Amino acid sequence: MKKVITYGTFDLFHIGHYNILKRAKEYGDYLIVGVTGENYDVERGKLSVQDSLSKRIENVKKTRFADLIIVEEYLGQKISDIVKYNIDVFVIGSDWKGKFDHLNKYCDVVYLERTKDISSTQLRQQYLN
Repeated sequence: MKKVITYGTFDLFHIGHYNILKRAKEYGDYLIVGVTGENYDVERGKLSVQDSLSKRIENVKKTRFADLIIVEEYLGQKISDIVKYNIDVFVIGSDWKGKFDHLNKYCDVVYLERTKDISSTQLRQQYLN
């Protein structure tokens, strides 16, 4: 069985999130989705997250792509998770290109192109206006 993992905040869930989860699932038989926890979001400087952790997890669950949903709570957890779950492929959006190349020593790293003209940042700006 080929295992895939991806991570994200998945705030203001939109078609871009759906697309990346769908495409990530195509890389293997079992998809683990790490949703960043609220404390870790704050620690990383993401202060404008609108949706609660439980809502973000529920939105990922509704896609039916994730076989397992975990919470990402600290820097360095990706390596721990890759080892713990015996991951074959790490998938992340192309906006992170190069940032996770160091994970190649644990598994394959794939950067997927983002869905054009949609992002949580863009939606937040519309939401605030």
